[in-house]
Amino acid sequence: MPHIHLTTFITAPAKRVFDLSRSITLHKKSMAHTNETAIAGTTSGLINKGETVTWQGKHFFKVRQFTSAIKEMQTPLMFTDEMTKGDFKRFIHQHHFKQIDNGTIMIDVVDFETPYGVAGQLANGLFLKKYIQNLLAGRNKLIKEYAESDKWKAILN
Repeated sequence: MPHIHLTTFITAPAKRVFDLSRSITLHKKSMAHTNETAIAGTTSGLINKGETVTWQGKHFFKVRQFTSAIKEMQTPLMFTDEMTKGDFKRFIHQHHFKQIDNGTIMIDVVDFETPYGVAGQLANGLFLKKYIQNLLAGRNKLIKEYAESDKWKAILN
């Protein structure tokens, strides 16, 4: 099963980074290149524990839908979203936030399982894990940009 671990340092308070990471608006901005939008569940604002969101966007030449639920949340330390409907057999994304003296360490841990047996495993190794990792890195770059400037005020106020 593929495992992704990304660490991003952000010069901003953990609560701000935590909230930006839960922002539907900022997620849409980070996925603009895939035309991803929230079409059901929590479609604006900040997503919270027990809530779901269904995303629709174009990935690998096809419009796809992905529904996830926030299964666990400890403000502002962590939250976990888990796929409830979509193309994967399993997809769990843990978001961790550690306040340090000069900012926040944000850690993303993603574990996913693809269908299609050996063909799915081959896709993981050839491109899928890297594709997901690049999506997350781009999202984290945007979170960092907003958190470290005054742009966060337009999202969180």
